[in-house]
Amino acid sequence: MGFFSKNNKNAAVMAISLGHDGLYSASVQREPAGRPSLKFLSFYPNDGVSDNVLIERLAKESPARHKKRALCLQHGQYQLLAIEAMNVPDTELKSALQWRIKDMLDYPVNTATIEYLKVPGDVSTGGRNQSLIVVVAKNHLIQEYQDSFQSAKLPLSIIDIPETAQRNFSALLEVSGRGLAMLSFDDTGGLLTVTFAGELYLSRRIDINFEQLNQVDEEAQRTVFERISLELQRSLDHFDRQHNYITTAKLVISPLGKVSGPLQSFLSTNMYMPVEVMDLSVALNFDAIPELKDLDQQRKFFSIIGAALRLGGDE
Repeated sequence: MGFFSKNNKNAAVMAISLGHDGLYSASVQREPAGRPSLKFLSFYPNDGVSDNVLIERLAKESPARHKKRALCLQHGQYQLLAIEAMNVPDTELKSALQWRIKDMLDYPVNTATIEYLKVPGDVSTGGRNQSLIVVVAKNHLIQEYQDSFQSAKLPLSIIDIPETAQRNFSALLEVSGRGLAMLSFDDTGGLLTVTFAGELYLSRRIDINFEQLNQVDEEAQRTVFERISLELQRSLDHFDRQHNYITTAKLVISPLGKVSGPLQSFLSTNMYMPVEVMDLSVALNFDAIPELKDLDQQRKFFSIIGAALRLGGDE
């Protein structure tokens, strides 16, 4: 098993993440028409117990046994490398990637799990500017997770990452023929993605976490907002130069609770595109989980729900 398994494409997914504060899980049902429906959502705080205890609890108290399990790694547990497309057959690409990235890692490439996402480029010109987003994690980390879930009789089928989880939300909100930028923040920092036609074209990490956003002092908060604005402008200007065939329709900010409004207001006066704050109810039916009407809860579960939005075999 590696990243982004392509087997059982239509299987329902139970997305799982093991953060510093506990275990998150979610399951979504895709509907033939209309919004996907959130069917299961849980958080088990670690309270000083091991990950294995939380995984055992998930096995006993959730429908995880009856679904395809996808573990979403945490920021810092993997690397993303953007490289130019390689002119080799798909069957030989992973081997070629080992040689291409071996000097970019600080550990032996033969101890790494490698997967990739294709960035299509300009389809109107036969794929000009194609590139790859390469995902790399240490084998021993993946193996440790596999062993832990296997012990609970919940073998993993998919290893996922927050960038593709955010991509899944972004794809639901895209305007046809236009790109969409999305910005989120959690305890580890900020994440900017740009998608087009459901594909991830850009991801950038921003070294500002959720706690830093919530400065009590207005001047300190404004300084943080200015840093965010500068990072966005640099990243989106670079994206426009690299992909001038894509017009980005808007920037969507993930649910952030009370700081969402001030951040939206600040960015709206400093960005060249519309800025909106996302309410998960626009993209998702969560009637079965009424606590998600609270925007702070939407912030807490944003990434794991995004991971659950994937189909079983989607990249």
